[in-house]
Amino acid sequence: MPPAQRTRSGNELYVWPGTPPEGHAPVHTVNREEIFLLLVGELLVTLDGSTERIRAGDTVIVNPGTAFSVENPTDHTALSWVTTSIGLEAVLADGTRITPPWAN
Repeated sequence: MPPAQRTRSGNELYVWPGTPPEGHAPVHTVNREEIFLLLVGELLVTLDGSTERIRAGDTVIVNPGTAFSVENPTDHTALSWVTTSIGLEAVLADGTRITPPWAN
């Protein structure tokens, strides 16, 4: 089965595999719910200032407006699977808005 692409996604949902960045991803909020499943590795996930270590098989639900960041505390690659709604927009702490190309 081919990977999901915008042209093959549903009308409301989109999924994509991701490799969280080495180091620390900046704190941001999203305007749509995200469901973040860690497939490989371990990460530190911070939601509204509360940090927890997650491991392969753990799922994190990021509600709209929640301050969210991810940190890879190891030298190993982590792999995640993310599900969200078409129209997702992320806002960084400095106000920068990021809209993934598939979200339009």
